[in-house]
Amino acid sequence: MMRKTKKNILLLVFLLSPLTILANFDFNTNCLKAYQNIFELKLGTARALIANEKKLHPNNSIVPLLENYIDYYYLLSTDSKTEFERLEVNKSKRLDQISADDEKSPYYRYAQAEINLQWALIRGRYGSYYTAAREINKASNLLEENIKKFPAFHLNAKGMGLIQVVMGSLPDGFLKGALATFGIKGNVQTGLAMLDKLAENLPKSAYEPFFEDVVFNYIYILNDVVHSPTAYDKTMKYTARFTESSLLKTYLQAYVAVKSGHNDEAIAILNNKPTGAMYQPFPYLDYLMGVARLNKLDYSAATYFNRFLQTNKGVSYIKDTYLHLAWLALLKGDEAEYSANVNKVKINGYTYQEKDKQAISEANATIPNKILLSARLLFDGGYLSQASQLLVNLSTNTFVTLKDKAEYHYRFGRITDDLSKEDTALNHYQNAINYGKTLKQYYAAKAAVLSGKIYENKKNFTKAKAYYNMAINLKDHEYQIGIENEAKQGLKRIQ
Repeated sequence: MMRKTKKNILLLVFLLSPLTILANFDFNTNCLKAYQNIFELKLGTARALIANEKKLHPNNSIVPLLENYIDYYYLLSTDSKTEFERLEVNKSKRLDQISADDEKSPYYRYAQAEINLQWALIRGRYGSYYTAAREINKASNLLEENIKKFPAFHLNAKGMGLIQVVMGSLPDGFLKGALATFGIKGNVQTGLAMLDKLAENLPKSAYEPFFEDVVFNYIYILNDVVHSPTAYDKTMKYTARFTESSLLKTYLQAYVAVKSGHNDEAIAILNNKPTGAMYQPFPYLDYLMGVARLNKLDYSAATYFNRFLQTNKGVSYIKDTYLHLAWLALLKGDEAEYSANVNKVKINGYTYQEKDKQAISEANATIPNKILLSARLLFDGGYLSQASQLLVNLSTNTFVTLKDKAEYHYRFGRITDDLSKEDTALNHYQNAINYGKTLKQYYAAKAAVLSGKIYENKKNFTKAKAYYNMAINLKDHEYQIGIENEAKQGLKRIQ
């Protein structure tokens, strides 16, 4: 109740701010309600509020920005390439309306930058890197100019921080090359500092209504771009301010909890998600629940994976879902069902997402060892003691193939590393490198990166550098670009 009263006071301050009444960029009460509903994923309600605003104030140039937000979150939740292609035509119309308005408003360039950034982020999911690079370049130029003209406009840091981190952490490849042609460079630490400062200070300012928007970007950066060890704690800290009726809050918390080994927390969050016809359908949450259930070797995961396949209209995680169903069958001892689902991995879905590419790779590989698979899943769920118990009485000689020997040491290395048994982890990582350095699997290269991190934390920079370089020099394996980039970031840190 106190937070609600405080928020209402801040909203009043915000609505009376000069920033809201310049020209036709009017972030009035109606627009603010629409904005809040977007960030609860009540997109239908937001559409109705915006339709009403267009009748009342047809020249309000905040409207096209809000409409773009709706398209952005709609496309994120549906993951539909067909819908992306249908809605993409809206971009130019919205930019035309905004660019015809008053340049004296800080929202003039900010709104154009936001729209370009949102389409770039969606477009990048489908591999349209050159067009995405052009949009990022436009957004960067607009924000740089806005910072010069309106240095006190806090929201500039949201898009600029995102661009700085993404550009500073991109691996070598087509997107980085395309962006380099425009002269865009980034700095990870600069961008993180901008976003962290914004997330900390926004609730104390008149820009508090934009808090959820900033946090969404910041959490994406921490988890998917820089893979920060503080991602879970910061996610839970900042999303605690979100209303309990926000489905976006459920998504952010559950997604980060699953990725960071807080599996039971993820299941509890998903079990308590807000429901109702007012919310945008979000099939990915069923996929996420399936992953969380399987991580604790709970066979009820199949219910959630199958529901995802039935309701999903998107292009991502289809192959990965069939792979998880194959693993479930294998763990239950049904090799025929395992083979049937592996075949579905090969013939269904798309390969836009890295997880779907990896699913194809694993489907084409030999059948996994059930003990190693169980240890892998338990480790992913954060059940370190249970995972360790599966492996502690085994040895290299337990396994026949080089692949299983390398995986055994890699898995045990990860487990002991997270249990803070660093010397034991280093021994396992070295064995994973020895057995896995000629394989297509990622075990050797990733073990080298993780060894580098241990030595970096020990301040033994000579050995850290050696292992990071080893990871870079190991070629022709899974996740090569991502692992090389991780190693290069490590080398930058120790320099």
